[in-house]
Amino acid sequence: MLDSLSITFAPLIPVWLLWLAALLGAAVVIWAVWLRARGWPWRAIFIAAAVLVLANPAFISEEREAIPDLVFVLLDESQSQNVEPRPEQSEEALSELLEELDALPDTEVRVLRAGATGPEGTAAGTQLFSALRQDMAEVSRQRISGIFMISDGQVHDVPAEFESLGIDAPVHLLRSGSGQERDRRVTVTQAPNFSIIGQPASLRLRVDDLPEAAVGGTVALRVRVDGRAPEFIDVTVGEEAEIPIVLERRGPSVVQVQVDALPDELSLANNAVAVVVNGVRERLRVLLVSGEPHSGERAWRNILKSDPSVDLVHFTILRPPEKQDGTPIRELSLIAFPTRELFEVKLDEFDLIIFDRYRRRGVLPGLYLENIARYVEEGGAVMQAAGPSFASPLSLSRTPLGRLLPAQPTGDVIEEGFKPNLTDTGWRHPVTTGLRGAPPEGTDIQPAWGRWFRQIETQSQGGDVLLSGVAERPLLILQRVGEGRVAQLLSDQIWLWSRHFEGGGPQSELVRRISHWLMKEPDLEEESLRAEVRQDSLHIERRSLSEAPVSVTVTGPDGETQELELTPRSGGRATADLPIEDFGLYEVSDGIRTTLAAAGPLNPIEFRDLRATDALLEPVVAGSGGAFWHLAEGRDIAVRKVGAGRDRHGRDWLGIVGQDAYRVVGLRQFPVMPALLVALLTLGGLLIAWRRESA
Repeated sequence: MLDSLSITFAPLIPVWLLWLAALLGAAVVIWAVWLRARGWPWRAIFIAAAVLVLANPAFISEEREAIPDLVFVLLDESQSQNVEPRPEQSEEALSELLEELDALPDTEVRVLRAGATGPEGTAAGTQLFSALRQDMAEVSRQRISGIFMISDGQVHDVPAEFESLGIDAPVHLLRSGSGQERDRRVTVTQAPNFSIIGQPASLRLRVDDLPEAAVGGTVALRVRVDGRAPEFIDVTVGEEAEIPIVLERRGPSVVQVQVDALPDELSLANNAVAVVVNGVRERLRVLLVSGEPHSGERAWRNILKSDPSVDLVHFTILRPPEKQDGTPIRELSLIAFPTRELFEVKLDEFDLIIFDRYRRRGVLPGLYLENIARYVEEGGAVMQAAGPSFASPLSLSRTPLGRLLPAQPTGDVIEEGFKPNLTDTGWRHPVTTGLRGAPPEGTDIQPAWGRWFRQIETQSQGGDVLLSGVAERPLLILQRVGEGRVAQLLSDQIWLWSRHFEGGGPQSELVRRISHWLMKEPDLEEESLRAEVRQDSLHIERRSLSEAPVSVTVTGPDGETQELELTPRSGGRATADLPIEDFGLYEVSDGIRTTLAAAGPLNPIEFRDLRATDALLEPVVAGSGGAFWHLAEGRDIAVRKVGAGRDRHGRDWLGIVGQDAYRVVGLRQFPVMPALLVALLTLGGLLIAWRRESA
């Protein structure tokens, strides 16, 4: 317990009036001295006593309690601290430092473990000073006598000046790692946000070997897009390189670039980078060929034109060659239809060709139909909406396109009312699952859409039957042919849904899904594997037409793998969720397909440079009078408490400042001049001065 005595004043009148009285009294005394009045000393005593009474002085006695000095110890637990042997160095240094601090008298120690960056952490790198400021806000900064930081020096929130911390205490860095570290890193300098599907794009990057070396030498980069097989590209170390990429699907795609390690390299964490590029599709070009005018022709046209991403070219065969009615040629047509240009020269520019109730009439020669068949086998797409002509001798099945079609006509046309129903495959296929009006999966409830009244009877030769009609006969069939795809709708009455007959049906959604499946939209792939980050977990979804149980292998950013069983869901889906512990790239594989998902920043600042350094903390450590202590040197840690004006570190010791902080626990107040003494001085001085001056 400490005591402190001080004087305080509580004037009985305003301060300005007190000063005025004091000045007037001084003037009176000076005037008396100038007149050589014999009683001027006693008059001065009287005036001084009067002014002192008005000032009302009092003694203040404080009872003080000493407060221990406060020392902060910050342990860096960021991801760069996981590089060996830094974790072991840091824990040993913490244990030794705490022993030294515990031996100092009147010293309180607070240990802060900070800097960790996980899914809920910060994307701005190691944040030690943010954590320090939060704790310093809860204490008096006059108590802080020292700060020890156990770190590799890669701290990314260092203040520009030490004075901004508002303390008078040394900051010491106990640096883990060594000063002789080699590391290779890949840095993306420019990456596109968007890229058109199927067209080449590029990202720019550079490979550096640290510490900085002369430019030269080549290394091989492995470039993977969405988990596909890698491509190998040679680049020069230290020079910016341009890497070509081609996206194959719409939506976000992950591009991963990886380089081989150096001998004795510090870490492989920054040997790979990843960027997310959004794939966008150009306007889709669709060619609609109507074999004859009919009620559903406008419905097809309206459905396709309602899609803003579709450029539609539509022609209808209004006048077949066999029609002869004597109409003059000049009144039939102004411009010949460009069949050669469409079906030979520019055929590959179309993404989809639809044949609506087409029949062989010689308008399209066999050579053009052979071109279309080859177009499909090389990656194109064809859809057939069959009418009665498909069951006739003029059937499209008797053309070169016949070898592509998954079903061949028997020659019969069924004309009776029926509701299209989902097959077992249709329940699981993304083209038909979840259609508006469909009954719950696995039930016998009839769909809530209207009936159709015509179906072409066929013999199925392959493909996936998604919808069935009369007596469970195939109605909608999808099939892959070579690199391309084919769809058959064995009825020409989907237009009844667009007219809202018996409540209508999801004709627009169904046609849109079929069209986008034909054009290889990834969201409609029946066999697919996807992974995406949702809040703090990795959501994995596999779609398949098979009901077999599925397990996947998940590879985390640290390279560790784990097996995960997926839970079956409706619609051919199987899902699982995996809690995320680290930022970075996750790879998911089912043995056939591989997909990537990014958690947090793909290329965090934490991994840009993993070498131990003093440079980043130089402004704070040097500005506070602290020291850099390298743990790799193996010296014993010694800590001393020094005075405010003394050196704060030496060759073999680190110092903290004794702040002599205290808190007031008691207070006593008593007057400087007792009332009796004031009365004696005032009256006595006045009487003596009067007597001397009147004698």
